[in-house]
Amino acid sequence: MHILLPPSEKKAAGGDGPPLDLAALSLPALNPARRKALRALAQTGRRADAPEILGLPVGQADDALARNRALKTAPALPVAELYTGVLYDHLALSRLDAAAAAERIIVFSGLWGALRLTDRIPPYRLAMGVALPPVGRLAALWRPALTKALRDLDGLVVDMRSGPYAAAWKAPAPAVAVRVFREHIVGGVPKRTVVSHMAKATRGTIAHDLIAAGARPGTPEELLKAVTGLGHTAELNGTNLDVILPG
Repeated sequence: MHILLPPSEKKAAGGDGPPLDLAALSLPALNPARRKALRALAQTGRRADAPEILGLPVGQADDALARNRALKTAPALPVAELYTGVLYDHLALSRLDAAAAAERIIVFSGLWGALRLTDRIPPYRLAMGVALPPVGRLAALWRPALTKALRDLDGLVVDMRSGPYAAAWKAPAPAVAVRVFREHIVGGVPKRTVVSHMAKATRGTIAHDLIAAGARPGTPEELLKAVTGLGHTAELNGTNLDVILPG
């Protein structure tokens, strides 16, 4: 089983280790595209309209651009420590066996393509949905590189990525996308609505629970059994695992 996660816009302030060593990152087949993305981001950072291109909120632009300018010199830290935010708070990596989590989790990134938890990178800001001059849409840049780098990925893929990151690489079968709904009873009829904030929390919790339990589902049906056995309400709908939260 492999669990695919998006990154988080919220990141730790920085580490205390050596700077980025691109050659030391996992999935080395991604390095040519990583270099291309790094060059394009550096060029974009020198433009007056960089905040607009990168989709940076006004109050966060200066800090984000400073981080991007320091990518080659800033201390790097493990991916397991870099990403914070709702999903990663509920993933609670510090309470999981580090080796088990590193074996199971792949984090997708607009700048790095895909990463393992043990990879060391500096704080940065670049979302997958950005069209980065001159390379264009990042999902299109990463798609062929990710297809090559992940071609030997085997076993069940549990896809917890958001839309822009899922667009960068389509997981081969068997793969299950985790969706989260809240169910309300309206006029005696159950109605389901998509949730966002709680979807991140729920995905993080489910990923934590699966790894903590040592679950190794090989099929969507086995994944459903594992998730419901861990106390979650869920059902299979085609290639989706729908997790249902009470209203």
